[in-house]
Amino acid sequence: MATAEERFSKKRLNSSYFTAIISISLVLFMLGILGLILLQAKRVSNYVKENIGFSVILKDQVKEVDIVKFQKSLDAASYVKATEYIDKERAAKELTADLGEDFVDFLGYNPLLASIEVRLNAEYANPDSLSWIEAELMKNPRIKEVFYQRDLVSLVSENIKNISMVIIVFSILLLIIAIALINNSIRLALYSKRFIIKTMQLVGATPGFIRRPFVLRGILNGIYGAMISISLLIGLLFYLQQKLPELFAIQDVEMVASLFGMVLLLGIIITWISTGLAVRKYLRMTTDKLYS
Repeated sequence: MATAEERFSKKRLNSSYFTAIISISLVLFMLGILGLILLQAKRVSNYVKENIGFSVILKDQVKEVDIVKFQKSLDAASYVKATEYIDKERAAKELTADLGEDFVDFLGYNPLLASIEVRLNAEYANPDSLSWIEAELMKNPRIKEVFYQRDLVSLVSENIKNISMVIIVFSILLLIIAIALINNSIRLALYSKRFIIKTMQLVGATPGFIRRPFVLRGILNGIYGAMISISLLIGLLFYLQQKLPELFAIQDVEMVASLFGMVLLLGIIITWISTGLAVRKYLRMTTDKLYS
């Protein structure tokens, strides 16, 4: 009879561990998806910002040698991602293609000026930085004008800021919910062991001695749950790359690996703290309350 009871207890214990691991893995998987969304949002944000740029319109009498030197100095600037020189002839061809007729033959001369198209690094693609860059460039006597769409830059910058704020607030709320869910799962798993905890305390075991095996088991459950969630995230990434290659074609491997590391770290830290707090609760609980 005792053997049957031991088997039943062991089965019940393993069932509670399994339930806790599945709960932890699902919550961490949800956090991992949120992390992927944040990474993708950051990549899209940088892509949009890095396609914001301006045109440096050069004066007509500037020599080609001076233009090449000036372009090299722009390439070396910290705010520049890439530059492209467009001479007068190329500018005329592009405008003719847009208009659908040759305006040079109509006017008898080419009124366009050579220019350098500048694409910015993401952190400089905002109205304040562009105003400062424009003021600095206009000190150069070779430059006639710095042109960019101020309203578009302001609109893009404001929208990205608002969207980022919404995502951050949503992420914080979801993290709090995730921690609460994992904490409740661990408390439920330890509920069946409350009498064991109290018995160990009554026979003279120290709180640290009692807490240690439960915390280690909780951390192990967190690692198992994190590994399951990482496996699910890898499967999700492969699926998305097949279904949406244009959106997930370029992935920063280091950032994704960091995300997996964060999922594993969260699994360990949350289960460690939650298990420790749950055991502490039962250690402080009186014997009569254990039956409630």
